[in-house]
Amino acid sequence: MDIASSSLCQPHKISLTRCQPSSPVNSCSLTFIGFSLPQISAPSLAKCRRKGTSLGFVRACVAVEQKTRTAIIRIGTRGSPLALAQAYETRAKLQAIHPELTEDGAIHIEIIKTTGDKILSQPLADIGGKGLFTKEIDEALINGHIDIAVHSMKDVPTYLPEKTVLPCNLVREDVRDAFICLTAASLADLPAGSVVGTASLRRKSQILHKYPSLAVEENFRGNVQTRLSKLQGGKVHATLLALAGLKRLSMTENVASVLSLDEMLPAVAQGAIGIACRTDDDKMANYLASLNHEETRLAVACERAFLETLDGSCRTPIAGYAAKDEEGNCFFRGLVASPDGTRVLETSRKGPYVFEDMVKMGKDAGQELLSRAGPGFFGN
Repeated sequence: MDIASSSLCQPHKISLTRCQPSSPVNSCSLTFIGFSLPQISAPSLAKCRRKGTSLGFVRACVAVEQKTRTAIIRIGTRGSPLALAQAYETRAKLQAIHPELTEDGAIHIEIIKTTGDKILSQPLADIGGKGLFTKEIDEALINGHIDIAVHSMKDVPTYLPEKTVLPCNLVREDVRDAFICLTAASLADLPAGSVVGTASLRRKSQILHKYPSLAVEENFRGNVQTRLSKLQGGKVHATLLALAGLKRLSMTENVASVLSLDEMLPAVAQGAIGIACRTDDDKMANYLASLNHEETRLAVACERAFLETLDGSCRTPIAGYAAKDEEGNCFFRGLVASPDGTRVLETSRKGPYVFEDMVKMGKDAGQELLSRAGPGFFGN
C-alpha cells in the first residue's frame, strides 16, 4: 500500500458551527516520509498515534520500510491537505488515461516541505523573495528526486528554473473567493471594526478599498484547516479563502457567501493547477500533454504575462483574470492597488483566444497600469 494513497492521508474536513465559536474543531494531520509501504500493522500505528492540541488534532506517524518499489512517475508536492488533494487529482487523471499507471506502486507521491511551509510566524510579504512554496520542489525535480511537480499556479513565480518546463494545466476550478464567517453573511454585513484575517495583500487592499471601516489581520497564515481553526477560535471575525481549494477539499459547507468578481478580483492563476517536468524528459512531457487543458493554459499565460510585466511579488497587491467570453474571445481584467487600499487601478482587454494575442494583452495591460500608477505607488 502506498502511504500517499492510504485513507490516512486523505484531506480531512473541518465543519464550522455558526454562532458557536467555542465549539471544538476536529481535524487530522499526518506526517510521513518515503515511498510505498507494503504493509502497515494496526499495532504499529497505535504506537505512533498520540493526542494533539485542545482543538482535537490527532497526529499519526508511521515507520517506513527501507525497501521501496520503483515508481513509473514520482509526483512532488507540498504536504498540506490541499496540495495532496491536487496531487491525488493529478494521479487519478493520469491513471484514467494510462492503464500502466494503475498498477500498484506505479505512481508515488513525494512530500516536500518548502520555505513557505517552514516559516509560519511572519506575513509572506515580510519573508520576501519569490518561489516560497515552489523552490524546494523545483530543486527535487532538477536533481531527479521526482519526475513531475504539482503546483498551485498562483504560487509559481513568473520565471521557471533552468532545466524545467511547465507544459500542463489541469481544468481550472472556480476562481472566486469565498467569505467565511460565523456571524455574518458577507463583508458588507460585518460591523465597523471587525477584523478579517488574510495573508494576501491582494485581498487586504480590495477589502479596505471597499470597506474602509474594517480591519485586516495580515499574519493569518497556514493551510485551510489551520485558518478555519483560527477563525473558530475567535482570532478574527471572518476570513476569505479561494473557493477552488474548498471545493477540492470538499469543504464548501463552511462558505457563508461567494464574492463576485466585481467585489474581489482573484489572484493571477487562482484555481489553476500546474504540472512541471524536466526539459529533457520526453516521457513525462508526453504524459503531461495528455492531461493539459489548453483553455486553462492560455488563460493562465495571459494572466502571468500581466503579472510579469508588473514584476509582482508578495509585496504587490495585483489581481488578474482571463476567460473565454460568449463569443469565444478572451476577456481580461487586471488590477493593481496600494497596500492600504486607498488607490485601486483597473483595466481590461478583449481579443482573440490565441496564445500570442493573449500574452500580448496581458503585457499591454500591465504596461498601462505601470504607467498610470507611477513611481512609489506600491510603497516599496
